[in-house]
Amino acid sequence: MNFKTKATSFIKKYKHAWVFGYILIYMPWFLYLEKHVTSDYHVIHSVIDDKIPFIEYFIVPYLLWFVFIAATFLYFFFTDVDGFYRLAKLMFTGMTIFLIISTLVPNGLNLRPVYFTRDNIFIDMVKMLYQTDTPTNVLPSLHVFNSLGACIAIYNSKSLQKHKMISWSAYILAALIILATMFLKQHSIIDVMAAFIMAYTLYQFVYETNRKKAPRLSNQMATWGK
Repeated sequence: MNFKTKATSFIKKYKHAWVFGYILIYMPWFLYLEKHVTSDYHVIHSVIDDKIPFIEYFIVPYLLWFVFIAATFLYFFFTDVDGFYRLAKLMFTGMTIFLIISTLVPNGLNLRPVYFTRDNIFIDMVKMLYQTDTPTNVLPSLHVFNSLGACIAIYNSKSLQKHKMISWSAYILAALIILATMFLKQHSIIDVMAAFIMAYTLYQFVYETNRKKAPRLSNQMATWGK
């Protein structure tokens, strides 16, 4: 098999890669918001936020979010095309809603500590995070939403349901990531709750709708067969 044949076969097998083209829409839009939403935005705050302590050690699961989301996408990309499409539909729809909200209702936080009482490598990592990530465009939290999206895809995967260790490890990591958004003062509990609501709502359309259609289709086929 020559290179051309191999390349053609590879493209046919992984033609669903076109979905990743969404990044060409998301990134320019997001970067525009990050650059222009720097003042005159709605400050999101809850009294509960004031009771949540700053804990720098949560920087570890917070950063593991990038690995978690990438690994989840790649797993479904290479092993389950239908699951990959559902995951992409859920996440990219939510991310688009996030962009629209951030555009129409510029928002941000005022939760980050002014100074740090401790000095360690985790504090240094948090400082780097604060320097690269502005405290704006936070509602709903994409860290939370995408973590929930990954868990939903994993929960609905028949193949991963057989590997309880992998599934529960993913759920635990997602829980730590969600907590990290609040303990690092990256998000208000309002952002977190908004992400939960959005994930639940989109789940009904992306996963539950298909599940309800399956029995109806089976009944129709059974009727036709009589």
